[in-house]
Amino acid sequence: MTRLLAAALVALAAGHAAAADLRICVEGAYPPFSEVTPDGNLVGFDIDIAEALCSEMGKSCEMVQTEWDGIIPALLERKCDAIVASMSITPDRQKVIDFTKKYYNTPAKFAAKEGAGYEATAEGMAGKTVGVQRGTIHHDFMEGEFPEAELKLYGTQDEAYLDLQSGRVDAIMADSVVIAEGFLKTEAGAGFAFFGPGFSVPEYHGEGVGIGLRKDDDDLEAAFNAAIDAIRGNGTYEAIQGKYFDFDIYGG
Repeated sequence: MTRLLAAALVALAAGHAAAADLRICVEGAYPPFSEVTPDGNLVGFDIDIAEALCSEMGKSCEMVQTEWDGIIPALLERKCDAIVASMSITPDRQKVIDFTKKYYNTPAKFAAKEGAGYEATAEGMAGKTVGVQRGTIHHDFMEGEFPEAELKLYGTQDEAYLDLQSGRVDAIMADSVVIAEGFLKTEAGAGFAFFGPGFSVPEYHGEGVGIGLRKDDDDLEAAFNAAIDAIRGNGTYEAIQGKYFDFDIYGG
């Protein structure tokens, strides 16, 4: 019994010694960028990018699934060391955390039932109920540019899709790739379509999507930036992109 206990303690100590170098906050509810498979695995573009960057830096990383509303607090409370969760680089967020350079950039769009005839203008959306994920750039954009629309807020993008399907909202607003890949191209999205132009307003949508870091974590920021450049240059980024998209997601 004593030997078994000693062996168990040694194994436990070894487990602690093998703790990951970095803990990465990810969402897990934002396909195709991050989602959880039926067997509990985190998958998606963000997950693959995070793993590729960690590999390039020679670091072991643990993915920490975190609800969107709590993801910046989790970083600040040191529950993770970085956020890789399709977070746009915006002036408001830069007051609280730092960011790396972008690792992709895509516009936002509206979607609704095909043939709904809505106009993607402030006047056209006045009185319409629009579903949007709470605490996102799309939430801020709707409040700032579509003040007469009625907003219904959700914790996850999937919840917004469900209410659009059921008719509890007239339209949704989110990242165009997220809506296309996570909804419109799926069976659930049959009969729904984009309307209006793509929106990319720097005041709301920022400079693209970057990795969130704590203020003054300069060495880690430099390491991530170098790793982004490296995977962009050695073909790794292109290979990951090709798993999910048939176009250049990096953007101009």
